[in-house]
Amino acid sequence: MNSEQLKLENRKKDSNYRKNKVKSITFLIVLFIILLVTIVISLWAGSYGTTFKDIIQGIFNKAPDNRINIVVRNVRLPRIFTAIIAGAGLGVAGCILQVILSNPLASASTLGVSQGAVFGAAFAIIILGADSTGGSLLITASSFIASMGVALIILALSRFRQISPESIVLAGVAISSLFSGATTLLQYFADEVALTSLVFWTFGDLGSTNWSQIKLMALAALVISIYFIFRRWDFNALLSGTETAISLGINVKRLTVVNMILCCLLTATIVSYIGLINFIGLVAPHIVRMIVGNNHVYLIPGSILAGSTLLLLSDLFARTAISPIILPIGAITSFLGAPLFLYLLFKGRKKYAEN
Repeated sequence: MNSEQLKLENRKKDSNYRKNKVKSITFLIVLFIILLVTIVISLWAGSYGTTFKDIIQGIFNKAPDNRINIVVRNVRLPRIFTAIIAGAGLGVAGCILQVILSNPLASASTLGVSQGAVFGAAFAIIILGADSTGGSLLITASSFIASMGVALIILALSRFRQISPESIVLAGVAISSLFSGATTLLQYFADEVALTSLVFWTFGDLGSTNWSQIKLMALAALVISIYFIFRRWDFNALLSGTETAISLGINVKRLTVVNMILCCLLTATIVSYIGLINFIGLVAPHIVRMIVGNNHVYLIPGSILAGSTLLLLSDLFARTAISPIILPIGAITSFLGAPLFLYLLFKGRKKYAEN
């Protein structure tokens, strides 16, 4: 290849890079706009009729009718913030699990990490007598320990046994069934009060969090997400293979273990507050990946935005589909994610490898 051909090839690469950069940034902006629109609609929608003026006044506690202030500030705003934070956390956790395990089917729900966290919460409530009003430190700690147990099994299968990504998912299904069965046994022997509380974790609920719990969940999601963004280039290097990443000076084992722990901690924190939410961590990264590819410079913030938007849209549907009855959010996200999961199981790995 002569110098002119080399220059032409470099110009073509630069042009493709700029086009992809513009496309990726534009997509992130569009996602952000969709999220803002969904927030506004979620504030307005509900069984208690409100106007746009009522919403603005209610946010600042200035509505003439105090019932509007209560509905907006104590019911709708906490629910919206919970959906945004939980969706962001689950979305980014799924994104990171997929890259460190080299598995496009990986997420907290498909690998059994979420189910392990639910079992931990059930164990804390029934056996340890934890406060079941939502999100106690004992429940969070127990959820984290159980989810880490699942993570260690998955990590061992992935890194030490070198089994295929599809086999890891099948192992995740088995682990999910194991912990679901264990949770059912705990429910069988629980008293009526504890059993009622556990329904919260098995169905998923965005409407039971208070502002102090939302702040703690937001802090965990913010700190861990910033760390993921800070290590974005390490994740990009990992896509080229373990040997390439090592040659670039990356400690792959430490990177894998640390980020697996952080994903489990984030998932356990979310589960301890809102219960089991399926498939957001699987769906959100793949929606973003279809547009921006595997560049984690854009994939990580995109997964955060997509996760928030998907969970908020799911909650909006759950609240308005047969209003005033609120459908369980876990069922809605399962209906959303199951078809994509099946598609990825049969077709997704090839596309993941090509991006």
